[in-house]
Amino acid sequence: MDEGKRTLLAVGATGSVGRYVVASALNHGWTVRALVRDAGRAGSFPAGVEVVVGDLTRADTLAQAVAGVDAMVFTHGTYGDPAAAEMVDYGGVRNVLSALGPRAARLALMSTIGATDRKGSHDWKRRGERLVRASGRPYTIVRPAWLDCNQPDQHRLVMLQGDKPLSGNPSDGAIARRQVAEVLVRSLSSEAALRKTFELHSARGPEQDDFDPVFGLLETDAAGALDGARDKANMPLGTEPPHVVADLDRITVS
Repeated sequence: MDEGKRTLLAVGATGSVGRYVVASALNHGWTVRALVRDAGRAGSFPAGVEVVVGDLTRADTLAQAVAGVDAMVFTHGTYGDPAAAEMVDYGGVRNVLSALGPRAARLALMSTIGATDRKGSHDWKRRGERLVRASGRPYTIVRPAWLDCNQPDQHRLVMLQGDKPLSGNPSDGAIARRQVAEVLVRSLSSEAALRKTFELHSARGPEQDDFDPVFGLLETDAAGALDGARDKANMPLGTEPPHVVADLDRITVS
């Protein structure tokens, strides 16, 4: 779909999924702006990508990145360290949305499977999801399974909702990084993906040409809800850290 040169901000553009987001967005006709922390990474993007320097941990450095954007795809993240997850996984979402202010934009956020299991750094991924929902903007939240652990013939997209026990290895599900990026970018133009939160897996077979029928099978997140459809109610707002509650209050659009 040609997006008429609307502008997409890729947050986490230099990451292993973010690079695919940039390529997919260009392929679908977006004007792409890549947020980077180091200006030296500018040369690593295809021609035509606008590179903007900013620090996700500092909202005051992000004004240029969010100026005039129509959509944002978040693929930034850390692994395993709760302190880093609070600063980057959660803080990055908070700071970008704070810099955006009241302006409209469609959002696509990459989270993770097991976001509701209350283990390790997943709580901060989930809190980042909550900020996106509370912002009042149109969104899609994708929780990918194990990245690039799929078999060579395993490309049929499978989107799931509802918590389940996880083993902590690729037996929990697998998906290609390229496909995660493609789902995130295509969700921005899909009414069927609006206000949907889901795990993204793959099964044996070719990738679907049309993603909308797959999006359409999913339950929509309840209006005003902090969590996704069919998520466990195991993170009561009353037990959340005060600064997280304050962030939600600031970001919430009535």
